Amino acid sequence: MRVAIVHYWLLGMRGGEAVIESLCRMFPDADLYTLFYDPERVSEVIRSHRVTPSYLNPLRRFYRSLLPWMPAALESFDLRGYDLVISSESGPAKGALTPASARHVCYCHTPMRYLWELYPDYLNEWTHNGLKRMLIRSAAKRLRLWDYASSARVDRFIANSGNVRQRIWKTYRRDSDVVYPPVAVETFFHRPAEDYFLAVAELVSYKRLEHAVRVFSRTGRKLRVVGDGPEYKNLKQRAGRTIEFCGRVPASELRELYARSRALIMPGEEDFGITIVEALASGKPVVGLARGGLLEIASLATSPCCVLYPTASEDDLEKSLRRFDACETEFVPLRLQTFAQRFSEKQFEESMWAVLQSADRASEPVPDSFV
Repeated sequence: MRVAIVHYWLLGMRGGEAVIESLCRMFPDADLYTLFYDPERVSEVIRSHRVTPSYLNPLRRFYRSLLPWMPAALESFDLRGYDLVISSESGPAKGALTPASARHVCYCHTPMRYLWELYPDYLNEWTHNGLKRMLIRSAAKRLRLWDYASSARVDRFIANSGNVRQRIWKTYRRDSDVVYPPVAVETFFHRPAEDYFLAVAELVSYKRLEHAVRVFSRTGRKLRVVGDGPEYKNLKQRAGRTIEFCGRVPASELRELYARSRALIMPGEEDFGITIVEALASGKPVVGLARGGLLEIASLATSPCCVLYPTASEDDLEKSLRRFDACETEFVPLRLQTFAQRFSEKQFEESMWAVLQSADRASEPVPDSFV
């Protein structure tokens, strides 16, 4: 069986790329297709496969601004000869054109945020340039029509959480199976806590890290922020002397930061939240917004694993930190680590195989009239 994996872009190693790594191990002969590719910023596992970037790749430095041109670039991939196509969707990926004989399974991290759920925020709160706002309005409607239409090219959807399954139904009116993304939980470890909290995220507006930066600066609590992105300069300007920006760090250093932190701070809504599981695998609880992936993960736990607060506000975050101070000793590291095992890479692979085999059995025969 010839397998193609289509991923939106390969420009770093985050949650989506962890899924791609696992799929590469499941299908060692699979070919990868992606809009943008920088081999220096991805893992050896991904580089060991044949990777075909789109014709937009020379412009990858400006990839955030190229959304209107991405559909045509995706549709230019030649996927003839493949029996199974797995698309990994968060940016556009499911819109690739597949042959009628191939099964197309989409692993959806979320329908594109900036076209659907976060479009009002993106247009009205995060875009202050009038010309840019006008261009976004003119392009968004056309892109939403394409995104909705391209969902019909998928034979089966897989959601990375129950939260995203609900979004897929709301956006595309398609049902989906839930397979939680893989986390290398066995590589994380616990150490006694030092006097700092940790935030690990891409520095973009919807992560709402400005709430954490303001609260920790105001209260004098220590916060270490791992990650980079377009909001780095803005956050740095708002930060007090107790905030440390670590940038992107090697995996070994990140594990040490998790292991010695007091807790992970999660002020924004996550689709699932791989960093949440990484913190739990380090025996550390989470203080975060009671929405999306964190709320879903907390509902699966049989013992306390987090401190939740109800609204995305600085006041509620500050109150939750005071609650955490009062109950910090109630979190049992070994229980947190044991709970995190349910999100292991082995569990991901077993669940994916089950869904893929089910998709094959559910394949409809071609009517005689079309033979």
